[in-house]
Amino acid sequence: MVFGWTQIVMDIQPLIVLITGEGHLHGFSHTYIGATLLAVFVAIAGKYLSQLGLWLLKITPSITHIPWWVVLLSAFIGSYSHVLLDSMMHADVQPFFPLTPNNEFLNYVSISTLHKICLYSGLAGATFYYWLNWRTRSKG
Repeated sequence: MVFGWTQIVMDIQPLIVLITGEGHLHGFSHTYIGATLLAVFVAIAGKYLSQLGLWLLKITPSITHIPWWVVLLSAFIGSYSHVLLDSMMHADVQPFFPLTPNNEFLNYVSISTLHKICLYSGLAGATFYYWLNWRTRSKG
């Protein structure tokens, strides 16, 4: 949930630019400095929002407490991977701003290949998740 919340928060700034027509589409939120600051904010807010959501959904108490290390890892992986993936497909992303305006990741792979990597990674992750879940249930 924290990873997903990170994706939403990362794209609020571009959404505002699209609505208002003013500003840099992939601005500060799509730099590694911005991603670091957003990850800290998202981790703090996301931990409590996620725990509240699990409680409201009446999910078993054993998983309603999310450890801080999981929250922080989810937020930082979410924000840094967001910058990296957007850097590969959007020319206006400046991931290392203010050190350099250059985007060395742009066109590192084609957008089609990037989409396939994301799809296959998601399928592999889902398969692994369901395998772990099946394995845990079959032991219990």
